[in-house]
Amino acid sequence: MSLFNCAVIGYGLSAKVFHIPLVEAVPELNLYAVVQRNPKVNDDAQKDHPNVKSYRSSEEMVKNSAVDLVIITTTPETHFDLTKLALENGKHVVVEKPFAPTHREAEELIGIAKKHQRQLTVYQNRRWDSDFLTLSHLIKDNTLGRVVEFETHFDRYRPNVPSGDSWKTKVLPGGGAAYDLGTHLIDQVVVTFGLPKRITGFVGTQRENNTNGYEDSCTVLLHYDGMMATVKAAVVSPEINQLRYWVRGDKGSFKKFHLDCQEDQLRKGMKPGDEGFAIEPEDRHGM
Repeated sequence: MSLFNCAVIGYGLSAKVFHIPLVEAVPELNLYAVVQRNPKVNDDAQKDHPNVKSYRSSEEMVKNSAVDLVIITTTPETHFDLTKLALENGKHVVVEKPFAPTHREAEELIGIAKKHQRQLTVYQNRRWDSDFLTLSHLIKDNTLGRVVEFETHFDRYRPNVPSGDSWKTKVLPGGGAAYDLGTHLIDQVVVTFGLPKRITGFVGTQRENNTNGYEDSCTVLLHYDGMMATVKAAVVSPEINQLRYWVRGDKGSFKKFHLDCQEDQLRKGMKPGDEGFAIEPEDRHGM
């Protein structure tokens, strides 16, 4: 069995919750290195993973020929430069969504990957959400018939701007709700139905105290022949049970509330393969 040495760039929530636990769960992958520029007393990759190589710069890490795969978990405006750096140093790359702030940058990175014959992919983990897999099955086996409306939501009630210095509240390339949560939702639509004929998009802010212009919410309409897909990410949705999917076809419909459980489970320390992982309680099943 081939073993691929993985180096993770960044050591925030994305690395700790969405990447490292999954790397550790795959027998063919080895967590080999972590790049963390500024470790702190209670936030130190070297302490958390003492058997893993620790780097302070990506430039130093990519020079290590033992690294096969680089996983980029840093903020969106860094994705282009870091992906290019890794590819040009002969590494395969997994990059967090959003892939790159612009189409031009994305196409350039794809070209570099082809030139160096390296694998390059975007981390779209929500293709494996339990509820999305269930919905995909219902559509593929024609249980719902011809789908005419597909709604996918990532709504929350967070009316106040988060405290602290999070990049998610700043105006920057690749930032905003459409690039952040919207990429998950749009990806699920495109995986299911292919590219739309046209797109109508609305971005803006729902928070009253959002003073810097950060786009905290979005609604995107993807137009297909005979079908409309609606993507929504809202921060002012005062619902106890947040709508996740509402899909209507000429034979039936599927409605689901609440987000998939895997993120909460990973945040609490559950690992893939643990009993109950990715299994939602019955009262949260779709109908």
